[in-house]
Amino acid sequence: MDDVAPRLSLATPPLTEAAGFAPALNEALAAGDIASLLIRFAGADDRANETIVRALAPAAQEKDVAVLVAASPNVALRAGADGAHVSGCGDALAEAIKKLSPRYIVGAGEVETRDDAMRVGEAGADYVMFSDRDTAALIERVAWWAELFNTPCVARAATLAAIAPLVQAGADFILLDDAVWSDARGPAAAVAEAQARLNGEGK
Repeated sequence: MDDVAPRLSLATPPLTEAAGFAPALNEALAAGDIASLLIRFAGADDRANETIVRALAPAAQEKDVAVLVAASPNVALRAGADGAHVSGCGDALAEAIKKLSPRYIVGAGEVETRDDAMRVGEAGADYVMFSDRDTAALIERVAWWAELFNTPCVARAATLAAIAPLVQAGADFILLDDAVWSDARGPAAAVAEAQARLNGEGK
């Protein structure tokens, strides 16, 4: 990892529509320094998903938050997003890079092995995301990547308490999803605490 300070990223739950989620998203975006927003979808209807992106993206982009969509480069292009996030290091990633790079962001996650992670980097992805359920394994993988590779690393923090160890391991971005949306205090309080932990403050 270089001298650039790590930043927070958000990922939505799988969405079927935008209106019910927009207030929570707006609260979260206002509460911290958010680098990017990954919009995830519950269904595979491109038109419905484009509608979701068009409804949610402007509020994020107005705050200079890059908006990515899960799995679909075509939805990203048609709905005015800033890029796409795909799974794995295979054909989906190659297709997304062909359609979107270098004008748009292309990232990849759900990589199962170190070899797959290296293939993501070699393919020209803009970032690789690690989301191992085992926190110790996740920290180890982030540290390995940060020591050897220049491609930015996104690490999913399953809890707010996981943020500081992942930053110390060398993550460039900390992705938050359920840890924000399921927080009983509300998304604004969760993001504020996450920002404090990212900055080495608070708990």
